[in-house]
Amino acid sequence: MATILKQRIEQYCRLYHSEVVAVRRHIHANPELAFEEIHTADFIASKLKQYGIPYETNVAKTGIVGFIEGKKKDKVIALRADMDALPIKELNAIPYKSKNQGIMHACGHDAHSAMLLLAAKILNDIRADLDGSIKLIFQPSEEVLPGGAKAMIEAGVLENPRVRHVIGQHVLPTMPSGKVGYRQGKYMASSDELYLTIKGKGGHGATPDLTIDPVLIASHIVVALQQVVSRIASPLMPTVVSFGRFIAEGQTNVIPDEVKIAGILRTFDEAWRDKARKKITKIATEIAQSMGGSCEVNIVEGYPTVINDATLTENLKLFSKEYLGQRKVEELEMRMTAEDFAYYGQKVPSSFFRIGTRIRGKAITNLHTATFDIDEDALFKGMGNLAYIAYRTLEELAD
Repeated sequence: MATILKQRIEQYCRLYHSEVVAVRRHIHANPELAFEEIHTADFIASKLKQYGIPYETNVAKTGIVGFIEGKKKDKVIALRADMDALPIKELNAIPYKSKNQGIMHACGHDAHSAMLLLAAKILNDIRADLDGSIKLIFQPSEEVLPGGAKAMIEAGVLENPRVRHVIGQHVLPTMPSGKVGYRQGKYMASSDELYLTIKGKGGHGATPDLTIDPVLIASHIVVALQQVVSRIASPLMPTVVSFGRFIAEGQTNVIPDEVKIAGILRTFDEAWRDKARKKITKIATEIAQSMGGSCEVNIVEGYPTVINDATLTENLKLFSKEYLGQRKVEELEMRMTAEDFAYYGQKVPSSFFRIGTRIRGKAITNLHTATFDIDEDALFKGMGNLAYIAYRTLEELAD
């Protein structure tokens, strides 16, 4: 049966290969930022209508939810893709380069949406044989806190009918094109944003004795907070504290009154995460006070840890081996990047996996860079694999 299903889906993939590329290129050329995916949503809705798939629009503002009804309407899994782009100016010289200045699909969300759309088309073609039904979640705002997943859940996307599992995929430019990767348990880190305002007393750079230098205080804080990773965290607990923003609006000879710095905290354990946030606040405020200044610490809570359900993930890995072959399926390492897909996993057993998109013969361009692109042959493998694992998950899911 698995062989017949594979051959059937592969046949549809060959039929729809050019369409998945065209869909991806259209979305890539017309990127939109978080919760502004109006035209993207309209385009996706037009495709679902063309495929004969019922859908609901304006879910959590710009989200779309489609529904493919199989043999059992109340035996439901969900497939999720994100739609938003990033505030990055694209530098690729390609026919489908971004038309929206300063906005780019640099994280593969165009590919995610395209693969889900064409996987949905395949699944709808064979819906009479599906042992259950499938919700299609096209989600806004994965890139910006508090995240579109949370808003979609609050809008009821996992209810009416109730969803048993959520499955999501994400491109991975370091993995060979067409391979997929899975990991049980903790996979991606929690994320918090750190915003610190260090206040002192400005003055002439040539008379530092008459100032309380917030630049110097902030510098000490940045260095000292690395102790959270190197001396306070357990060596067995992956933790990152990084600062990417340091604003001191003085001059060569002017020490400013205040400095603003911003960064991130990433880890994998909620108890330690809470402790780390308290340590960061304590260290920063006490260093500033000891040097005569003050520090206001604002920590914005971000996404929780992505935890892949062990049973579901193991099944998905097996199904991908059936469809793609044993050598095309890899074990993933834990990542310090974050994903709002984690919210789905807090509600129902879920799994988030990777599809390789590395372009052979070219240097790897990482996610969130101005030259990011994918091997479009991965779309062909990705949509087929997604359709196959969805079919098999419903087949193996208990009534």
